[in-house]
Amino acid sequence: MGHVPIGVMYRCDNPPENLPAYARLAERLGYDELWLVEDCFFAGGVSAAAVAAAVTERLTVGLGIMPAAFRNPAVTAMEIATLARIFPGRIHAGLGHGVAEWVRQVGAEHESPLAVLDETVGAVRDLLAGRTVQVAGRHVNLAGVALEFPPDPAPPVATGVRNERSLRLSGRTADGTVLAEGASPDYVRWARGLIDEGRRSAGREDAHRLTVYAHLDFDDDPGSARREIAARLLGGAPLPVADAELADEVAALVGAYPQVAGLAAALPAGYLDRFAVAGDAARCQAAVERLTAAGADAVILVPPRDPQLGVAQITQAADQLLPLLR
Repeated sequence: MGHVPIGVMYRCDNPPENLPAYARLAERLGYDELWLVEDCFFAGGVSAAAVAAAVTERLTVGLGIMPAAFRNPAVTAMEIATLARIFPGRIHAGLGHGVAEWVRQVGAEHESPLAVLDETVGAVRDLLAGRTVQVAGRHVNLAGVALEFPPDPAPPVATGVRNERSLRLSGRTADGTVLAEGASPDYVRWARGLIDEGRRSAGREDAHRLTVYAHLDFDDDPGSARREIAARLLGGAPLPVADAELADEVAALVGAYPQVAGLAAALPAGYLDRFAVAGDAARCQAAVERLTAAGADAVILVPPRDPQLGVAQITQAADQLLPLLR
C-alpha cells in the first residue's frame, strides 16, 4: 500500500479567526491535508479554504462539503477555479445534499435532492474541465456557460453522501466521496462497493478517492470519542446496513441511557474501535489501518470539540501516531 494521506479537520464550531493559526500548526506538525466544513450557519467554506491555503505552503485543503442546493453551479465553479489556479494541486472540493432542516430554513428544498446533487456536480465538473455547459435540468439551468479561467488541471470534486442511492450517484458523477464521522470499516467497505457499482454503470475507469472522516481521541481513556458516538446514536439516525447487526443492541442501550453522559459511559469498548480512532498510539494505528484496509484512500482525523484539547491531541498524534502510519 502506498502512502495514505492523513489529515485533520478544522471543526466548524471553532471560530473562523482561529483558522490561520490552526492551518499553520497542521502543516508544521506534518499532516498532509486540512479539511473544512461548510455547516449552517457557521463559516463560509470557500472563504475559509482560501484563508487556509494562503497561510500554508504544501497542505492540501479540502472543502467538504458545500450544500449543493445552496449554490449555483456556475458561481461554485468560479470559486473553485479561482482557488485551484492560485493554489494549484492543493484544493479538493466537495458538494453534498446538506442537512434537510438547513435546506428548508433557507428556502432551497427541492423535490429531488438526488437530482440537485447529480446536476450540480456534473455541471461544476464540466465547467472546471473547460467545457461549455448547456443544460436544462430539473434543478440546473445553464445556457452556454464557460469559465474564462478554467484551472489546469481541474481539481477533484467529491460528494459528501451516506446512503445507497447517493453513493451510487457519487460513483457515476463525482471524482471522489467523503464519508462523515462515525464510519465503521464495514460501512466503508459497503460504501466502496456501491460507489464502484455506480462507476461501472457509467463506464468510468478513472480514480475515485474515498475520504473518511474519523473521530480522534488520542487518550488512554477516550471520553471525548465516547461522547461523540453516544450523541450520534441518540440523534436518531438509523444505523447503516453494514452495521445493522448492532441495531437491537443500540436500541437497548439508547432505551436504557437516554442522555449522552450515561450512554457514553455504557458503550461497549468495541464501539470505540469500530466508530472512532481512539486510545493510545497502537490502538489508533490499528483503527486507521482497518479503515484503509476497508477501502479508505485518505483518513481525516476530527479532533475533540474543545479547541484546546483538540490542538493538544492533534499535536500528540502527529508526534506518536503519524510515524507509525508512515
